[in-house]
Amino acid sequence: MTADSKPVLRLASWNIRKALGTDLRRDADRVLAGIAALGADIVALQEADHRLGDRPSALPRDRIVEVTGLEPLPIGRNAVSLGWHGNALLARPGIRLSGLEHLDLPGLEPRGAVIADLDTPAPLRVVAVHLGLLRVARRRQLDAIKAALGRHAARPTVILGDFNERSRRVGLGRIATPFVILPTAPTYPSRRPFLPLDRIVHSPDLELHPLPPDRAEGHQPSDHLPVLADLRWL
Repeated sequence: MTADSKPVLRLASWNIRKALGTDLRRDADRVLAGIAALGADIVALQEADHRLGDRPSALPRDRIVEVTGLEPLPIGRNAVSLGWHGNALLARPGIRLSGLEHLDLPGLEPRGAVIADLDTPAPLRVVAVHLGLLRVARRRQLDAIKAALGRHAARPTVILGDFNERSRRVGLGRIATPFVILPTAPTYPSRRPFLPLDRIVHSPDLELHPLPPDRAEGHQPSDHLPVLADLRWL
């Protein structure tokens, strides 16, 4: 879609906790309905795969397109995983992957990120992340992501995912230059959110406007709320 003759995309990120809701029921259809309700063109998911064995997808592949209108991009670690270290990307039909790098991030926990170049109305790079639980590890992980991006040709970039970090100044200071940290509402815990753990960060050649996601009362499909923003190229 376009506004003021500029292409617009809607981006979202959501830690779906392997489809485990706040009622401790694992309900993939409930998560798929939540993804569809976002109305996004590109969705980064965290904890999209189970942790054990071959890490199979927590969402039924044969229902993703049917329910959400989005297609999984081919970034999985194997034939049964939806993503890499649980990071998955869904996109509207017509948005294609033109470049991909898988990152294993430093730290005691197994964490990763995905750098995906996409064929969109204008060039776009999306980095899907799920950072660690310890700040010292998160800071090293952000350094590793910045170093990896430095090995790529410059391209308008969005970094989004579960940063597990509440402090923009201390915890996210390493990414504040040259990127812009989009102000986002608290996302955790989803029933009474007060921590803004889920983030969208972008390069200054993009303009992003955060959007409030709808949240029904009662139990939620995940312990995180999604973050949502409209993107325009400058």
